[in-house]
Amino acid sequence: MTLLQRLPLLLASLLRQDSVAQRWSQLGWTVLRVVAGLFMIHNGLDKLADIEGFATAYVEVIGLPFPIFFSYVAAYTELIAAPLVALGLFTRPAALSLVATMAVAMFHHIKVAGFSIPYLELSAIYAAIFFAFAVNGGGWFSGDQLLVKAIEAWLNRSSREKLESLQSSLQAESEAAQPPRS
Repeated sequence: MTLLQRLPLLLASLLRQDSVAQRWSQLGWTVLRVVAGLFMIHNGLDKLADIEGFATAYVEVIGLPFPIFFSYVAAYTELIAAPLVALGLFTRPAALSLVATMAVAMFHHIKVAGFSIPYLELSAIYAAIFFAFAVNGGGWFSGDQLLVKAIEAWLNRSSREKLESLQSSLQAESEAAQPPRS
């Protein structure tokens, strides 16, 4: 087979969705989760460094009431949810809360600058990334997965203990129901 004949096969294998082993796909998902979560933390720190300035420049501009309060909500959402996403712990609710903060950020950028890509770009990318984690969860290599395994182990142990208890009580009832031997 010539190179020209092999080219479509090579191209198809490179483009196939399942051409990468699931483990490598999950590793990529983990890297994205950790990087996005860690880089989001600085946004919360920046807000806390000048909460009044953030409230004036961002929250008041979009017309939210209680700008100082909502500035603290945004800052602490980013400071709590971002590390949780990075760890993959309670990933879905943490990521969903970050999607909400990014939606407000995008609204602010649209209100101030219209549909200007340079203003919208970062918050839209973060929103899309966190939306993907809100939908799909943290993946194999996450704190959520460790929790699930621990819960399942506890449930299995509890179910096994109940089954053994039922079996022993059934056996005791069966022995008590048998007539005495002479």
